[in-house]
Amino acid sequence: MSNKDLIRQQQIRKAQPTPSQVHVNAPLTNISIAYIQSASDFIADKVFPIVPVDKKTDIYWLYTKSYWFKNEAKLRAPGTESAGSGYNVDSTNIYSCDVYAMHHDIPDQVRSNADPGIDVERDATLFVTQRLLILREQLFISQFMNSGVFNNDYAGVSTVPSANQFIQWDDYANSDPISDIRHGRIAIKQQTGFRPNTLVVSEDVFEALRNHPDIVDRYKYTSAQVITADMIARLFEVDRFLIAGAVYDPANEGGVSEMQFMSQKSALLCYSAPNPGLMTPSAGYTFAWRGLSGMGYATSIKNMRMEQLEADRIEGQSAFDFKVVGADLGAFYGSAISW
Repeated sequence: MSNKDLIRQQQIRKAQPTPSQVHVNAPLTNISIAYIQSASDFIADKVFPIVPVDKKTDIYWLYTKSYWFKNEAKLRAPGTESAGSGYNVDSTNIYSCDVYAMHHDIPDQVRSNADPGIDVERDATLFVTQRLLILREQLFISQFMNSGVFNNDYAGVSTVPSANQFIQWDDYANSDPISDIRHGRIAIKQQTGFRPNTLVVSEDVFEALRNHPDIVDRYKYTSAQVITADMIARLFEVDRFLIAGAVYDPANEGGVSEMQFMSQKSALLCYSAPNPGLMTPSAGYTFAWRGLSGMGYATSIKNMRMEQLEADRIEGQSAFDFKVVGADLGAFYGSAISW
């Protein structure tokens, strides 16, 4: 044996036992990794009032707006009748709460074989809830955060804007988002008598706005903070500034991930009633059927035994309908940024 081989053997003996000989890898019980989105990124339950309903489908009364803005009162001469008038009520508007559900099964064999740190029921509940939140958010965005939905519809452009257009807000040299929002606010007020109180923006639009020189300039002498959502709300004169920041992966299972924001390049300025009620206008309402499970809009979770599968089923469901009930109470800004 050469001196070189002898030295190598001595080095190996000194290193024994090796780390792998004295430790067998096992799952940690105090940490695990799961990409569970924060509920604060989902805005479908925050923008418009939730109306609990006992029936899956029904009508809601809509008082015709024009009748309430006429000036028909007249001088009354002695001994004559007062001027008379009336109003119209539309009874053709219908909501219909669809039921959305999904489940995850926990086979007995999986439960019995789970290591510490894996709580199969907790994980299944979070998984089902997250999937239903994503579905609900997508339905909300497709219903409200789109052009052609509200009477006031504006489109961002990169060149000289024409009617119902504005310079995209990431063009910091030429755009004027403060004026653009003011234009929408005045239009809604003039058409309805209500001042909009809510502004919803996609995450990318929020990032563009908080760095816009016109907005930064308004606060540079009064605050050393970075621009926050509350600061933008005060500047745009709304009670609530909401950021639609939820993301999802549209790729098929097993395919290449395509993570993206559910809402992109858009903003919605609207009047949202603080509380639902009789003769209470709002750009939108969410009708939630509580008759099915008592939970209505909230996701109800059930744990049931599936004996034929030798498994426990965690099932979630909710029943609701998103409705635009006041198209004149909203202003949508599409393609608000270029990237």
